[in-house]
Amino acid sequence: MLINELPRYEILDEFSMQELERGWRRIVSELGVDFQHVDAQEALAAAGQQVEGDLVKFDPDWILEQVAKAPREFELQARNPEKNIHVGGKHMAFGAVYGCPFVRRGLERREAMYEDFENLVKLAQSFPELDTPGGTICEPGDKALDSRHLDMVYALLTLSDKPFMGSVTSGPNALDTIALAEMVFGRESIEENPAIISLINVNSPLRYDDRMLSALLEYARANQAMIITPFLLMGAMSPVSIAASLAQQVAEALAGIALVQTIRPGCPVVFGSFLSNTDMQSGSPSFGTPESAIGLLCTGQIARHYKLPFRGGGALTSSQTVDAQAAYEAAMTLWPTFLAGTNFVMHSAGWLESGLVSCYEKFIVDVELLRMLYHVFQPLNINEESLAFSAHQEVGQGGHFLGAVHTLERFRECFYRPLLSSTENYERWNRLGGRDATTRAGEISEKTLEEYVEPEMDQGLKDELKAYVDRRRTELGD
Repeated sequence: MLINELPRYEILDEFSMQELERGWRRIVSELGVDFQHVDAQEALAAAGQQVEGDLVKFDPDWILEQVAKAPREFELQARNPEKNIHVGGKHMAFGAVYGCPFVRRGLERREAMYEDFENLVKLAQSFPELDTPGGTICEPGDKALDSRHLDMVYALLTLSDKPFMGSVTSGPNALDTIALAEMVFGRESIEENPAIISLINVNSPLRYDDRMLSALLEYARANQAMIITPFLLMGAMSPVSIAASLAQQVAEALAGIALVQTIRPGCPVVFGSFLSNTDMQSGSPSFGTPESAIGLLCTGQIARHYKLPFRGGGALTSSQTVDAQAAYEAAMTLWPTFLAGTNFVMHSAGWLESGLVSCYEKFIVDVELLRMLYHVFQPLNINEESLAFSAHQEVGQGGHFLGAVHTLERFRECFYRPLLSSTENYERWNRLGGRDATTRAGEISEKTLEEYVEPEMDQGLKDELKAYVDRRRTELGD
């Protein structure tokens, strides 16, 4: 995984941070947040917060006391220990697209199937720039809704040996995820260091629904990591100003994190951000916008202020196909992701059409972007060797460096070598078929899937996982 040693790009001054503090404190204390689960309500009431039905009004200082119990950094176990993820600090972890009901492959846009889920997990396993396949990399429509989480977790555990994200659609689904992880890692092991990280979305504005809360409660009790994420589209789920949306984001995220720490002090959490804006002409969500970039940079600074690892960014776009818009909007989001030093990055590869589509070709385009940004965000070492004075002595004035000893010793690795980009001259490019980047990306995805090798797993363990999945599917009435 990437260790980002470069300075963070912070744009909020001290006065702005103080105003945001004032803003979120008013929201949680005067307006409150809905928690639509009785266990959450009882836990918060027992902790001295003002609970009236679903509505909870908080003491802001109490929230900060709870948040201070969360670890600043933590380790996330992988089936292959060499692929463990360190979450927090200077570390950046990247995961694939998440939650899409459709896929795009070539010219075809269709409902996602389980084969697509498996293929996308295989792609995520194949590229070292991705530290995790994520979780619901697409929604397999050919699997029963009540039991598809079992098939998805099984695929994540067997087709990849990287850390994975758990099911969050209900408490029982979370318990299934925990049970499968315990088979692989052992209960004591995951109690000590989590093997699951899960996305808990706030039903913004100012509401945690019962399904997300039921999953949150189970993962907290099991000491598994969670990304507590307000879902904010400015103009729809939050006010149209960036400042107001940031204050709401802090209020929602810290309230949820405080609940987690009330249930299980020290449970690993990530301050989540999914902040963009609505197109005020069409009402559609917009991604890759300047406003989302500003929000991302601010969120990094805010999360560090509260000593929390944070999630944000990705290769987001509103484009319907893999075109120039898809590329520049993805780049517009990934650049601030790196500048902010984001610790956990979802949607890093494959996101298309405002998150409705997981796309094979976009997956490769995004991996190319990640590879280039990995290259950029490395410290530049300047020393006697890199200054290459001997090359100047050899070439002198008016010569060229193509045949210099310094060049010949380094030409294979001195510059970034692209995965996808073409540097051929026009004649050769045309002679080879004149394939654009999208076509080449499709070819790379196909070749990668053909060459994929499933990571080893003990057959007895694999059979045990499969037996659990089959038994639970029967119990759920599939």
